[in-house]
Amino acid sequence: MLIEKYDLEIFTPPCDPGAERFAAKAHLNLDIATILPYLNATLRGAVYLPEANTLTWKKGGHNIAFHAYEIATSNIEDRDEAVEELEGLIALVNRTWERRAEIQPDFSTHQRPTPMAIFKLLPRTNCKQCGEPTCYTFALRLSTSQKGLADCLPLFEPQYKQNRLALEGIVIEAPAIG
Repeated sequence: MLIEKYDLEIFTPPCDPGAERFAAKAHLNLDIATILPYLNATLRGAVYLPEANTLTWKKGGHNIAFHAYEIATSNIEDRDEAVEELEGLIALVNRTWERRAEIQPDFSTHQRPTPMAIFKLLPRTNCKQCGEPTCYTFALRLSTSQKGLADCLPLFEPQYKQNRLALEGIVIEAPAIG
């Protein structure tokens, strides 16, 4: 186990006083920079900056940042969810650490697909079956992992197969943390 102890801080971001959303940080007592390339290899859509010892990732509308001595997450609805999210992220780091011999570390920096790049591959029917008013709104949600490809039912029609396969190659389908 890599991370055994940490100090938890939950707060309302100073740029948004009075907001009903929270941010949280786990302050670590050890340097986790050595695990970041392994996380980069396993978390689709992560952006690793080796020179800054930082890896960022979006999961379900939450912005997550792994630093050498800190794990942070934002855009959380309540304090209990913040604790649960950070505990899940620490468990993710620990699982990755335990499996590091099986993982080829990735030291490169990747870019997330833009909403426009995703939109161009969608059926663009504005059918609303995904729960969004337009395909572009769906593309925005998909680019931040707030929606999944399975939410777009037309993508699974035969005429859109090539587009769906292309999207599967670029879209971030965030795994469950817990």
